Amino acid sequence: MADPGPVSPLPILRPPPVRAAYGVPFSLLPYGRRDGYGRHPVEREIPSIVLENKHLRAEFLPSLGGRLWSLVDKSAGRELLFRNPVIQPANLALRDAWFAGGVEWNLGTTGHWPLTCEPLHAVRVGEGIRMYEYERMRGLILQIDARLAADVLLVGITLRNPQPHEVPVYWWSNIAIPETPATRVLVPASKADHYGYAQELTTIPFTQDDSVPARWRTAADYFFHVEGQPWIAAVDESGYGLLHVSTDRLSGRKLFGWGSSGPGGAHWQDWLSEPGSRYLEIQAGLARTQFEHLPMPAGATWTWTEAYGPCEPSRTAAVLPDHAEEWADLPAGEVLHQGSGWGALDRHAGGIPELAATPFPDTTLGPEQRPWLGLLATGRLPGEASCVVGPGWLRLLEDAEDRHGLYHLGLNRWASGDPAGAVRAWERSLDRHRDPLTLRAVAEASRIHGDDAAAAVLLLEAHALAPGLHPLTVETLTTLIAADRPGDALNLIDSLRSPDHGRIRLLEAQAALKAGDRDRAGRLLEGHLTVPDLREGEDSLDELWFAYHGADAELPAAYDFRMS
Repeated sequence: MADPGPVSPLPILRPPPVRAAYGVPFSLLPYGRRDGYGRHPVEREIPSIVLENKHLRAEFLPSLGGRLWSLVDKSAGRELLFRNPVIQPANLALRDAWFAGGVEWNLGTTGHWPLTCEPLHAVRVGEGIRMYEYERMRGLILQIDARLAADVLLVGITLRNPQPHEVPVYWWSNIAIPETPATRVLVPASKADHYGYAQELTTIPFTQDDSVPARWRTAADYFFHVEGQPWIAAVDESGYGLLHVSTDRLSGRKLFGWGSSGPGGAHWQDWLSEPGSRYLEIQAGLARTQFEHLPMPAGATWTWTEAYGPCEPSRTAAVLPDHAEEWADLPAGEVLHQGSGWGALDRHAGGIPELAATPFPDTTLGPEQRPWLGLLATGRLPGEASCVVGPGWLRLLEDAEDRHGLYHLGLNRWASGDPAGAVRAWERSLDRHRDPLTLRAVAEASRIHGDDAAAAVLLLEAHALAPGLHPLTVETLTTLIAADRPGDALNLIDSLRSPDHGRIRLLEAQAALKAGDRDRAGRLLEGHLTVPDLREGEDSLDELWFAYHGADAELPAAYDFRMS
């Protein structure tokens, strides 16, 4: 496992790049990016929770979003999931860091969820386990109950909306399966909405050839028009594989594959695993596509049940009772793993109820929550604090006059969809103290509204106050280049104590080429740039190569991440 690195102290003000008519969040607040990982995996110990009987062995990773990491059919002696030989973070999630393999639970908005690399609470409940956490962007309580029933793993999902208002909900269970040339996906659908990297959604027939992802030329998503009982399976040439069935609420089904003809898909899979590892994903969601959110009423509770087990030629998808509904209110038992203290903080603030099924005890409160407990007790933030947002916190901060309170007032106004009010609060904070995080917040607001020139001035001031903050360095360099100030970007790089991060070197090459320093750009390109946080779909490396060598030059395989 590679080091997942720290969370950036720079809150994510930009909205996710989502096509949806309803439910897109104004930003990803209160979260910051998890972008400090490397690409040097070593053997590490991480917590795991195992459920086992004579038929199946299921292994969960509670410190990494509760990922179902392995499901072994003991009778056949076969792993049913793609169990990645390495946990290598890469830039595919809403907050950046994501890793391939197993079954990922995705709650929030389109993309890999904010808690995919974060710890969940885990407890015993009867003969099974429960993992749960408070998801702070939407303000929902997620509960995952898991039990074995003969040769089936039952997973019951409970979502609770404790808010006094409707919340847009997105959910997809992403199931990674090993891909071979013969792997076929079975689903009760004759047509699907096809979505490729051309970013067009088109309804087409789903054919026999389409059901074998190894035959695809490029990466694609197929969102199925499911008929009847919702299920999906991925099987080999003998008909053996994994079968996934659910109750009707989880009605959507999807197939994702990387494609086999272009080098980009193969390179991405090597990037996420080890050379030669290949996988596809079958997925199950609340809506037909991943460009939709469903309205969850105030105070509502939703449940559904998923079943995971071996698929054999003689086995069919049986009707599944909603076990989640009967498990939802069972009290939590022995603590197996501790999640964050954010649920306990919001319980203190009156934002979420105290439930026996999902307790958020005071013992989970830590240094990140302490300043906010101070605000609840005294009406004033005692100092610097991690980002917390929500209507209740916004009300508490409205009377703030100190620089820390005004900074967080701005973040709360921004999260509520009031960018002008946010900037006013930040400017009042800067009148009291020139703080790098507040300068960066105003700069990011300027960037979002298209004023790179103003943002560059603010970011240079912020960087001078915090020159060792890597995420701030990246944003400053990116903005200087966008503001047509490549020379200043190069000067800043020359002043850095540690400029060897791949992203910094990529920005250096871009700035050098824009400034006309072809020798400097060429040395960086020929030295083999490795950019750990290269974003899925990002074309920076190939664009840089062709800008330097010409459009007809052959792109080295190490730089080829093209998905279309």
